[in-house]
Formats: sequence, C-alpha cells, structure tokens
Amino acid sequence: VQLVESGGGSVQAGGSLRLSCAASTFIVDEYTIGWFRQAPGKEREGVSCFSKSDGSRYYSDSVKGRFTISLDNAKNTVYLQMNSLKPEDTAVYYCAATSYGLGVQETLYDYWGQGTQVTVSS
Repeated sequence: VQLVESGGGSVQAGGSLRLSCAASTFIVDEYTIGWFRQAPGKEREGVSCFSKSDGSRYYSDSVKGRFTISLDNAKNTVYLQMNSLKPEDTAVYYCAATSYGLGVQETLYDYWGQGTQVTVSS
C-alpha cells in the first residue's frame, strides 16, 4: 500500500497551500484517509480525516474553518486545502489510512505516507 503526499512548501502567514495524498482505488474506497502533522519538538497531531463510505469529515479545533478535506474520485487523491495559514501550522504533514472508520487516533492508522514539509512564516 502506497500513500504519496505532495504539495508542501513555504508560504507567508495568511496564505494557502493544497496538499495531495494519492492512493490506490481500494484504499480510497475502503479506508478512512487522515491528515496528521508533526511540528519540531511536538507530538504528531491528527488534523482532519475523510471517509468515502458516508462522506463524513472530521477537523480538529485548531484547523476548523481554515482547512478543507476533499476527494477527487477520478484521481484517487485526497486533498487538504489549507487557507489562512498561521506560523503554528508549520509542520511535516502526513497522510495515512485506517480501516477503523472516522477518527484521528494515530495508533489505528495502518498505512502512512512519507510526509511533506509545510512552513509558514510570519
């Protein structure tokens, strides 16, 4: 199983980035896809997830109203659109897949991508 992230980069505060997570059709259809992030010196944090089976989404309080998770069925790609970025959003962002349904409990995620760096400057 392969999850491939892309789209990270550097942006000024208030700017936007869109992260992509490409996966196989099976994974997108059967698994919940989540986005996590880890800032230097901090624990990994679950920020959003999406379940295609019922279209449900979850956002952490820290990103609610600023980030949007979506799926492009044709490309088997899950996106994380990040708007109104803040310096505290700086982290390595990972996508991951779980068969356990909607949620961001890290230990329940079976497959992980390699991560992509997001840096937000003030």
